Amino acid sequence: MPPSFLEGHNTVHSCSYPIADLLPHAPPMVLLDQVLGWDAGQVIATITIRSDSPFFIENNGVPSYVGLEYMAQTCGIYAGIEGRNHGQPVRLGFLLGTRNFHASTGWFNLGQQLVVEAKEVYRQDTMGVFDCRIIHGDVELASAQLNLYQPQDASDAFSHSSKE
Repeated sequence: MPPSFLEGHNTVHSCSYPIADLLPHAPPMVLLDQVLGWDAGQVIATITIRSDSPFFIENNGVPSYVGLEYMAQTCGIYAGIEGRNHGQPVRLGFLLGTRNFHASTGWFNLGQQLVVEAKEVYRQDTMGVFDCRIIHGDVELASAQLNLYQPQDASDAFSHSSKE
């Protein structure tokens, strides 16, 4: 397996929170199954592709571009863990853009357990950049760099001014 983002870290933490408590989503849009571990600036989660997985297409699986949402939710889990550990509510976040998305497969197959890793590259205030990848066994299936925005108050992101 390619080396994990958490490899060599002595302070990898387990996560006591259910994923649904870390994301501002409701089922069925909570796509990930479990948090494997996290450390400052990094998190690893898993998803097993099942026939009832959102976006599953019979005889094909889940399109690999859905991996961008797996990656974004993994970043969201990291933000959720940080917030919960500081007594703050889980906040809405936005995927603003993606750089260098690469998938070595067109589909994630039925029964595959995918490991989704996210590592913080940059963060300032409400903006962040994460390197992400999806691994199955010893093969990297997808990777990308995600640009994210997490406003302090989600209503600010939806407010607009109008001229009358």
